[in-house]
Amino acid sequence: MKKWTFLSNHAQVLLCIARNPSVTTREIGELVGITERSAQSIVDDLEVAGYLTRHREGRRNRYDLHTDLPMRHPAQRGLTVRDLLELLSHYSLPESPEPNGEFEEA
Repeated sequence: MKKWTFLSNHAQVLLCIARNPSVTTREIGELVGITERSAQSIVDDLEVAGYLTRHREGRRNRYDLHTDLPMRHPAQRGLTVRDLLELLSHYSLPESPEPNGEFEEA
């Protein structure tokens, strides 16, 4: 039987970061079941697409999620990343400091 899951690796990585904004890519890989390199690639994808911003804190990264941005698939039109995370995380995320999902370019 082919193994599959309901959520993509990108969604799984986003959930890991939502639960722990200072999680390492090694920890993400272990939690999601992917390599650290794959976890890094997904984090890069999410950053380039504007769904997160990475900040250095000492020797580690800390991530800020931009949860008011829309979901990417047309079937989820009208839903935001916040909607997904709240549904899957069983808790409310803090309000985004960016109005209407806009954020400053680094």
